[in-house]
Amino acid sequence: MSVQNLTPGLSGGIPVKAPKALIGLTLDELASLTQAMGEPRFRAEQLHHWLYVKCVQDWEAMSNLSKTFREKLSGQYRVGQLRLITKQKSNDGTVKYLFGLDDGSVVESVLMYFEDRDKYSICISSQVGCAVDCGFCATGKLGFKRHLTVGEIVEQYLFVQHDSQEEVRNIVFMGQGEPLLNYDPLMKAIRILNRSAEVGIRHITVSTSGIVPRIMDLANEQLQLTLAISLHAADNATREKIMPLNKKWPLEQLMPSLFHYVRTTNRRLTIEYVLLAGVNDSESQARQLGNLLKGLKCNVNLIPYNPIGDDYGYQRPSREVIHRFANIVSDSGKKVTIRVERGVDIAAACGQLANQAGKT
Repeated sequence: MSVQNLTPGLSGGIPVKAPKALIGLTLDELASLTQAMGEPRFRAEQLHHWLYVKCVQDWEAMSNLSKTFREKLSGQYRVGQLRLITKQKSNDGTVKYLFGLDDGSVVESVLMYFEDRDKYSICISSQVGCAVDCGFCATGKLGFKRHLTVGEIVEQYLFVQHDSQEEVRNIVFMGQGEPLLNYDPLMKAIRILNRSAEVGIRHITVSTSGIVPRIMDLANEQLQLTLAISLHAADNATREKIMPLNKKWPLEQLMPSLFHYVRTTNRRLTIEYVLLAGVNDSESQARQLGNLLKGLKCNVNLIPYNPIGDDYGYQRPSREVIHRFANIVSDSGKKVTIRVERGVDIAAACGQLANQAGKT
């Protein structure tokens, strides 16, 4: 594991009002901006390309813009707004970025490479903290601070793409926060990532803990993205212990919304299931999960618990229990995978994001 500290401390001191960032604006919005500056539309198209395709970080790199135009831009605007605080590299090659925001908040993104894929994947955040408070998740222990803006969401991808110099073509909204509770900025960010940054919509995954009204809304968007559902239990009693959100939207409401989503989009869901020893990993619970998902077009992704601290009392099941659970669910007719760990040693794996800067 290696840690690169780039900015001392986490808060960055007293927030200072900064010029407006351009990342997060659509092509039409950039065109309105350049027109107001007395420039033709093709300047907006050039600027749009530098921001979202080339992922440049400074004005001087935008070589086909005139020096005068670059000076006008730099005097009134800035490219982005994220400030890199630390970058940690795991023994398995996973890289975790800790970013500072204008108001002194921080947020994390994770760059991952899997041997069975030819492109890199990035896990990005949608909120500062999280209000859902799933028992196994370190982010939930931070509490909810605020929603991320469109620009703050999109720039995570652009920054990491530029910094890594790798082809990052898979985006998963599985970082900090509940994406569907930040719905409108999320939708605009997804469209910018798809149309402007040219990431295929089928290579974008949104993970939700089960915000039923927003699942219905997302179905109506008719986007060919992948929706992942954090289920984690097939009965209300167990799920409420793990996920307090289940009290508001229990399985009797969640499951019909998932069937509606599949009928409307014809897209296969991913069912995420964190395995917690002695909590939701029994053979009977595996059979119950298979029965609950009967008739639903979905795959099941089992996630062995990643430790977030001794205070919360959860443990990872044994390898034998994990594979027995997987086999039982598979026997129900579902394709089952067991998630490959990435970044556990730098607290970058599922459920571990807690704004830890690391130590040199």
